[in-house]
Amino acid sequence: MSKRDYYEVLGVSKDATKDQIKKAYRQLARKYHPDVNKEPDATEKFKEIKEAYEVLSDDAKRAQYDQFGHVDPNAGGFGGFSSADFGGFGDIFDMFFGGSSRKRDPNAPRQGADLQYTMTLEFKEAAFGKEVDIEVPKEEECDTCNGSGAKPGTKPETCPHCKGSGQISIEQQTVFGRIVNRRVCHSCNGTGKMIKQKCATCGGTGKVKKRKKIHVKIPAGVDDGQQMRVAGQGEPGINGGPPGDLYIVFHVRPHEFFERDGDDIYCEMPITFTQAALGDEIEVPTLHGKVKLKIPAGTQTGTRFRLKGKGVPNVRGYGHGDQHIKIRVVTPTNLTSRQKELLREFAEISGENHQTEYDDSFFAKVKRAFKG
Repeated sequence: MSKRDYYEVLGVSKDATKDQIKKAYRQLARKYHPDVNKEPDATEKFKEIKEAYEVLSDDAKRAQYDQFGHVDPNAGGFGGFSSADFGGFGDIFDMFFGGSSRKRDPNAPRQGADLQYTMTLEFKEAAFGKEVDIEVPKEEECDTCNGSGAKPGTKPETCPHCKGSGQISIEQQTVFGRIVNRRVCHSCNGTGKMIKQKCATCGGTGKVKKRKKIHVKIPAGVDDGQQMRVAGQGEPGINGGPPGDLYIVFHVRPHEFFERDGDDIYCEMPITFTQAALGDEIEVPTLHGKVKLKIPAGTQTGTRFRLKGKGVPNVRGYGHGDQHIKIRVVTPTNLTSRQKELLREFAEISGENHQTEYDDSFFAKVKRAFKG
């Protein structure tokens, strides 16, 4: 099945800015993260979203994608196809377009597979980082056979069918002449070796599943949906090749008071009618502790204040974000008779029975809205 357009996956236009792409990714990642969304296709959607963001957030990858789409211009063959896509007739392409037939050495060192681990963090843990030990299920070399797969005291033998090459050659007569088609040897599955007496511990695979404890240092400032690479902690290499890498994907739990956008923090602070009218100095919680905030007299609901440097540390070490505070004036309820009397007296003194010019214009707009 063909891949969907990356811009369509994230729901953005092709001229979207980096910030728009990042915002769309974060919203979708939160919605489809497997730890949150239990729909059957949530995992696949999350992977699709992550793949689209990794390409469109990188200037070079995005430019290449805009020009070539999903086709890799550096891949072999025509238009990103390799000779393997044509039923194994690699020799036909070599015959007509030059080049030599290259055999894959089954005993050549190969890098191990990468692993992925999803880690759930509390809001403040993501902001300030932490060190933690995690257990990752991975394959390790079998200690009994030292990775050979053969019973101790024996060793693998060269496959008699492919003579250790891992491939068998089939000659075919075609309209182009006699060609040789090479296929993976089914007797040894391309390894070039046969194990007559298998190791009882690993069953001849040379590897066993273990849970390995890894100490991980999470940097301050990681965000939901981001990932961290831990080099060399993936599956072990094959035939002496290097191990793969471990990728830790972060899921950050939401906070009951703070909201995060990039490195900035947003929150809403309630104040009383008296504080709003007369002004006051209040305490505001931040990720870094409580701070004093001066509320000017006459502050209205929706007024915003900024606390510079009280946001989240930048994950790449570029300082801190800011904390943005939105004021909400709380209307008093359950007033006593005396309080009501004083408020009526205040209204009378203030002349609130007579609408101001601002009130007139405001109510005029309301009336026009109702009239359509």
